[in-house]
Order: sequence, then C-alpha cells, then structure tokens
Amino acid sequence: MTDGETPRLLLVEDSETQALQFRLLLEGEGFAVERTRTAEEALERLNGDLPDLVVVDYNLPGMNGDELVRRMRHATRTRTLPVLMLTGAAAHDVERQGLDSGANAYLPKSSETALLVSRMRALVRQRRATGTAAPVDSGFRQARLILIDDSATYRLLLRTVLTADGHKVVEASDGADVIALLASEPADCVLIGLESLRYDATELCGRLNARRRRTGDAYEIVGLGGVQDGPAVLAALNAGADDVVPRTQDRDMVLVRIRATLRRKLARDEEMRAAASALEQERTLERARAEAESADALAVANRGLEDANARLRETQAQLVQSAKMASLGELVAGIAHEINNPLAFILAHQSTVERLVRDAAGGGDAAKLAKAADRLGSMRTGLTRIQDLVVKLRRFSRLDDGGPVETDIPDAIEAVLTLLGPKLSDGVTVTRDYAAPATLVCTPALVNQVVMNIVANAADAVPAEGGRITIGTAQVAGEYRITIADNGPGVPVPLRTRLFEPFYTTKDVGAGTGLGLAIAYGIVKSHDGTIVVDDGPEGGACFTLAIPVAAP
Repeated sequence: MTDGETPRLLLVEDSETQALQFRLLLEGEGFAVERTRTAEEALERLNGDLPDLVVVDYNLPGMNGDELVRRMRHATRTRTLPVLMLTGAAAHDVERQGLDSGANAYLPKSSETALLVSRMRALVRQRRATGTAAPVDSGFRQARLILIDDSATYRLLLRTVLTADGHKVVEASDGADVIALLASEPADCVLIGLESLRYDATELCGRLNARRRRTGDAYEIVGLGGVQDGPAVLAALNAGADDVVPRTQDRDMVLVRIRATLRRKLARDEEMRAAASALEQERTLERARAEAESADALAVANRGLEDANARLRETQAQLVQSAKMASLGELVAGIAHEINNPLAFILAHQSTVERLVRDAAGGGDAAKLAKAADRLGSMRTGLTRIQDLVVKLRRFSRLDDGGPVETDIPDAIEAVLTLLGPKLSDGVTVTRDYAAPATLVCTPALVNQVVMNIVANAADAVPAEGGRITIGTAQVAGEYRITIADNGPGVPVPLRTRLFEPFYTTKDVGAGTGLGLAIAYGIVKSHDGTIVVDDGPEGGACFTLAIPVAAP
C-alpha cells in the first residue's frame, strides 16, 4: 500500500440519508467509500480485503458500534485496523465507551467537515505507516511518553495522571530537546501542547512526522489542543499528528484518550513483531528448503561424479591392460629369441650327452664322462635363464588389482630391464645407482608400467652405439625418488607440458600410441606423487618420479 493509492473506507451507517451525505462528502475528498447497514454485515465484509479505515456509527440496529469494534479487536487480522466512531451525542460517557471498546478516535456527527476529513486522513496515515516495532522486553513494559507544553501546571497535572496509570513521562523544553530524547531512547508517544509561544507546534508535528517516516520509529504524535475543531487542531492533524486531545476535557477523559492512543500503538508494535517473526520464519524455511535442494543437487552431482570416476578408473584400467598387452606384443619376439637360444643349445647337446653317456657307460671312459658333465652344466644354465625369463614375464604381466604392497624396487627394475633386453642393444650401457631402501609400499604398476615405459622410450632415443641409460633411486624428505636419465636428444622445453597428454607422441606415425606416458602420469598421481622431465646430466632427458613414502 502506498501514499498514492486512493484510501478505501468502510462506512457502517444504518441511516440512508446520513450514509448518502457521508458518501458524497468523502468521495469528494478522494476516498473510495463502501457502505454496510449493520454491524453484522460489516463483520461479514471484513472477512474479505480489508479497507484502510472503518467509520462506524455508535448507534446501530442489533449490535452496537462499540461491540462491533470490540469484536474487531479480538480478531488478529483486524486488531490494528483504524476505526473512527461517530455518534449524534457529545456525551463523555458515549465517547468513553467508544474508546474503551478499541476505537482509535471519536467524533460527533456534528463536527466540522474539515475536522472530520483531517481525522480520517490521520487515521489512514497511521494505517499505511511502516516502521520498526519496539523491542520485546521480558514481562510488562512501561510506555514511554515525551511531554512538551508551556504550562508547568498542566505538565504537572498530566504527568501525575499518566505516572499513576503506569507510564513513564519525560519532559522536554523545546523541539530540539524532543528530537534528542527520541534519539537517546525509543518512545511510544510524544505529547505536544499546541498553544505555545516557545516553539511552533505545527512545525514540530510536521518535523516529528517526517522523522518517523525517515527512521522507521513507531511513535504516536498527540496534540494537546484547545477547542476540538479550532485552527490549531486542524493544522496539527494536517501536519502529521495522529490525534488531538482537548485540554478542556477532564483528566479522566484525557487519560482515556491517551490510553486509546497507546493501545493502538502497542497493537501495531505487536502486529509488526508478528509480521517480522513470520517473515523470519519464512526466510528460515526458504533457507532450509534451499539448503535441502542444494544438498540434493550436490548428492546427485556427487553420485554422477562417483559414476564418472568409476568409469574413468575402469577405462584407465583397460588402457593399462591394453598398454601392457601392446608392450607384451612388442616383447614377444625378443623373449622368444631369448628362450630359443638356450633351448637350441640344450637340444644340440642332448644327443651328444646321450651318446657320450652310453659310450661312457659301456667303455668306462673318464674323458667322455667329463665332457658329458660339462654339457649338462650348460644345459642347466640355459634352463635357469629360461626359468628367470618366465618368472619375470609373469611378474610383469599380472593384474594390479591387489592394491599397494611392499615392492622390492631394485628387483622389479631388474625384471623390467630383463624384459627390455631385446630393445637394449649391446652398444647401450645401463647404469644402476640404488641408494634408497629396497622396499616401497606401492602398486606393482609403478615399476611395471611407469619405469618400463620411460626406459623403453630411452632405449628408442639413445644411439645404438654409445647409448647410456642411468637408473637411480633415492629417499629425500619423505619421498621415494626414481630417476631415469639418458644421453639421447632430450625433450624440447615447449613439448614438455604436452608430454603426458593422452595420444600425444613425438614418435613417427605407427611407432607409438601416445598412451605410455599418459598412463604413467595417471599411475604416479594415484600414488599422490609427481612425475617431471628435465634436462639430463648428459644432455638427454631425465624423468624423476617422486612418491610419498607410506607405512607398510
């Protein structure tokens, strides 16, 4: 609801003539008027959209106006709805009953049109005001009132009456003092004497109204006037005062009027606190809902990530096995050659041994027996070499699904060098420097795949005659390091950042898959390690694997 909207008014009046007069008057002043004839019809109407103001006649057929207001104040949604009560009588007992029932203001129907309209605009202004409710205190809270008036006698009288009614009254000397008191501690109501020579009461009402609109402070502004429909009263209401209490009324009636004002203010405070609490609960619910949705989305994303990681691990394992099979295929010819050589001389010596043994057995020739024994020793050597090759081949080709184990690194490197024997020509020298402890907790693939791929690449890079490959181990600052250096052409610096990308290779087409170093990089990363390539001591490439040392 904004100030620019047409104020909507519900008129509860049984007299057709007076209802028509009020409608013409108020619509001419810019109000939108809806009318009901009885209090019962009004209660039914208030179940719908609420108006900005209810103007109710005190005397109604059936339920009286004061009972209508009392029922409105018992309902949460209409508890703070402004009500102006009208009556044809000006008796104080009627006004007291109207205000005690919960009406915001009381006016005789005979009041001047300007006063009637000003009172209605002031009540609508209260309805549309927004601010910050006073903080909730434990137990009952004294209402705090600021009083400014020229008459010391009247101030004493009013202060005595209000203090006896349980309120806290603070006196101000001028307008600046009122502002300072409001800034130091929140107040519920400011009482301003309208007939003053020390300050401009109308200007002060306007300034206080502008201040509460700016700061959001929820205090009431009540003028202490003379004649109820005098110019000072109209000026105060138009400047921003919420009500004007005639100074001529007896002190009991003044107390009733101020009580009604404070009751209205405290009810609005309660309404704002309830709205703020509901808003905070809604925000808390929204945050909880958002967190739950976020958690669900995160769980879905995590499940998707786990599935993707599982597929990636499966694909990586397949790539490792594919690379192993490719490496094994490359080694088959050399291994077959290595196996066939000892087999050939075993078979060649077999007939000789058989013949010599037969002759020796028949003739008892010692020389022949010695020759037979020599041949048998050669056969044993060949068979041992075949056995060693088969053991190392089986060690290399086994699946690495058993997890990290204690691995003898020098022994594993020697197995790799044995299998790579056919690639390492007689002109290539391999130097070992195993300075680190022999065992390392790792997966066998660390040596079987990583070391073998790097040594195989070095064997391709070094010259066939005079090639040198150096393999070393060292343990530094909790890391197990394996270095493989060669005297080949090395790796240019611009290519080093791409060296571990899948399918990237510097070899000729058909000479490499580009997966060897990519798989090696993945295996090292799975050990939380690093693999880097730099210039070697002899100008070639130097690969360094660094693996954190884990407990057995």
